[in-house]
Amino acid sequence: MLARAALRIVLAAFASAASAQQRIAPPLRIVIAGDSTASEYDAARWPRRGWGQELPGWFDASVEVRNRAQSGRSSRSFIEQGWLYDVARDLRRGDLLLIQFGHNDEKRDDPARYNEPQQAFPLWLRQYLELARRTGATPVLLTPVARRHFVSGRATDLHGPYAEAVRALSRRERVALVDLGMTSLRWLDGLGEDASRAFYLHVPEQNLRDNTHFHQRGAAAVACLVVQGLRAQGLVDAARLRRDTDCGIPDDTDTVRPGASRIARDGEYRRAQPSPHGGGGSTIAYPLFADVADLDIVLRRRVLPPGAGIGLHRHTHDEIYYVLSGRGRYVLDGVTHDVGPGDALLTRTGSSHALFQTGEADLVILINYRVIREKN
Repeated sequence: MLARAALRIVLAAFASAASAQQRIAPPLRIVIAGDSTASEYDAARWPRRGWGQELPGWFDASVEVRNRAQSGRSSRSFIEQGWLYDVARDLRRGDLLLIQFGHNDEKRDDPARYNEPQQAFPLWLRQYLELARRTGATPVLLTPVARRHFVSGRATDLHGPYAEAVRALSRRERVALVDLGMTSLRWLDGLGEDASRAFYLHVPEQNLRDNTHFHQRGAAAVACLVVQGLRAQGLVDAARLRRDTDCGIPDDTDTVRPGASRIARDGEYRRAQPSPHGGGGSTIAYPLFADVADLDIVLRRRVLPPGAGIGLHRHTHDEIYYVLSGRGRYVLDGVTHDVGPGDALLTRTGSSHALFQTGEADLVILINYRVIREKN
């Protein structure tokens, strides 16, 4: 009886381990073939980074990124100079091969790199697809990431027929496509002409004014767009991610409300008010954006000078206070707590609280809660 019981325990343990093993996603390798916009740079080139260099930061330990992108290469010179051998050595069945070229294929004045877009460019790209298929890897075509170029204040595509050639090849060969050219162009447009400089290599102290290569913050933003595209294609599971991919500007202009968003400058909402809920003294309130009728978020800054306070009251909604500066005493459900800068105070529905200033400095807090609107 004991032996059978022990056997059942062992079998149950193996079954549990097997079940856990099935829940763990098998390791995934991502190999990158591309140009300088994706490639690696050492510390001496900081803040220059390629998007492929930033890509590993999005994944957990179940994903390995091997970045074989090489600066200055076109789809043709990458192969003719032998860099494709490194890619071939890396690839295994089930891997993803990300393929992004175009920037250097466009260079008509350099016969070692130039490829006309209709025939030669897709012909070279097909060799990467064939390599992936032979090894059982999944090829993923990427349209070339956008250069920073604005016309009349709008981000404008400079890759034209090369991006279209990648899209057409994806359709013909039934290969997954991450349209990085389009998503990065919308990203640039969303940033605007002036702000976008900070994401490319515009570094005055290094005398850099480069609209092709990325500052680290730009490389990170583009890497996010790549991962977002891989997720949209079902090629990377969310369980492997350790960062969000909510980045860029989606293609849904029907949700845009021009002029609805704005900035409130310090002092714009300043109001002297008696202390609320029967508190002592008087306060200065900043009911931020209280004039926006359909806003369901309340955010107030309140200054409690010496002697001022917020009187005891019971809550009909959840509310958070955040202490910016100064010190005070917070009475929550009959218990007193000393509070200071960085403390966050949560009062749930049904609880009661009071707050009063202590010491010589003003107590400054942020108050936040949601407005509950009655449905018609």
